[in-house]
Amino acid sequence: MNETFSFNPLTCPLFIPPTVHTHLFINNEFVPGTSGKTFETINPTNGKPIIAVQEATEADVDKAVAVATECFEKVWKKVAAAERGKLIFKLADLIERDAESLAILEALDNGKSYKIALEGDIVDSVGCYRYFAGWADKIHGKTIETTNDKLCYTRHEPVGVVGAIIPWNYPIMMSAWKLAPALACGNCIVLKTSEYTPLSALKFAELVKEAGFPPGVVNILSGYGSPTGAYLASHPGVSKLAFTGSTLTGRKILESSAKSNLKKIQLELGGKSANIVCADADLDEAVKWTTAGIFNNHGQSCNAGSRIYVHESLAHEFIERFKKEALAIKVGDPFHEETFQGPQISQVQFDKILGYIESGKKEGARVVTGGARWGTVGYFVQPTVFADCRDEMKIMQEEIFGPVVSIATFKTVEEAIERANGTSYGLAGGVFTKDLSTAIRVSNELKAGTVWVNCFDLFDQSTPFGGYKQSGFGKELGEYALHEYTQVKSVKIKIDP
Repeated sequence: MNETFSFNPLTCPLFIPPTVHTHLFINNEFVPGTSGKTFETINPTNGKPIIAVQEATEADVDKAVAVATECFEKVWKKVAAAERGKLIFKLADLIERDAESLAILEALDNGKSYKIALEGDIVDSVGCYRYFAGWADKIHGKTIETTNDKLCYTRHEPVGVVGAIIPWNYPIMMSAWKLAPALACGNCIVLKTSEYTPLSALKFAELVKEAGFPPGVVNILSGYGSPTGAYLASHPGVSKLAFTGSTLTGRKILESSAKSNLKKIQLELGGKSANIVCADADLDEAVKWTTAGIFNNHGQSCNAGSRIYVHESLAHEFIERFKKEALAIKVGDPFHEETFQGPQISQVQFDKILGYIESGKKEGARVVTGGARWGTVGYFVQPTVFADCRDEMKIMQEEIFGPVVSIATFKTVEEAIERANGTSYGLAGGVFTKDLSTAIRVSNELKAGTVWVNCFDLFDQSTPFGGYKQSGFGKELGEYALHEYTQVKSVKIKIDP
């Protein structure tokens, strides 16, 4: 198999097909896996293989961690913070330059709309790198007054080698959320991509080298959760592990840390976010934002607003308007300009979503629209709206990770808050109201890491994101993210009289 491949232009009509390496990226070079094993990445639009890429094994993880450790000790930790920032700024510029190629890979590998990938995911990723590039030389400790015979100060030091495991729903953006702060803080990284979406990260690896990062600072491995991800999570040479994915896997990562070297862990896990639409809400705005909140990215977002509690006085009109919006969603080929919703990521996820839909029907929820497969080829699911839902239903308690929303009604705001908090998750939530006091009260009472008021699913590089309860811990984005990739040292100097 060749080390690089080019796409057939017929696969990506109207686009110049990019060339991408298929090997592992270790020490600034593309190298074959130790075992020679490969796995195929599948186009979810038609269920057919795109290309086979090299599969990393435990030996490859060992190699990547070893070069990252050597680079950190001998090179990277000695690079001035301002110089680190310049390299990250350069990387952002290169991502922006190659935005179209990266967006093509996201659309082909993940199934998301090319236009949305280009104008959303890539733009946000560039912004993330630029934001943290600016932080690189502004990370510092404090001087602390104690007694007159001592000088005390703190240092915020990098943790060393960071392991990062990213999901398949936002491949390029999730890597940015982890790599950008880790690099700004002076760490080296070994990143494992999802086996479903390795391609954009391999293209990105080329840009790391072109930007001028020293060999070993960034290493990118393609492989499965087991053994590759599990071995990375338990590796004694990794000082911190950042993970985005399922709560089940998050538990295993915590366990592996306890059994290995007690590495620092950051988990961004599942969600079952609820929107509360109060009696005084602007209905047009509520429908617009809650529709986007569930159907963005085909419902494949950890913070997706998959539950909606609507005041009973608005329920009928809200549901009718919501149905109209759902029916207007353009489902289809990710490379068609009008497409908003592409396919789900895989056959497994497709079957899982349809299984939840059947569960909703059997438990008595009313199908307002959707509820079945879309088309006959690929992993497409109709935008699905359930009404008359009860809190004990599976579709109200478990994360579906697809274009399925469950709507219920409430009488009082207090009731809505209690029910919104009635799952094991706590990633995000939303409230729609014209009353400021209600907005503040609901925001304070929701047990969630992010609460949106009269909007949903809006992100900024400067504001932190992370969960409560079984949605994980630790923060992505903003100044708070820097704490995840540093460790604090106290220095005390005795002053002679």
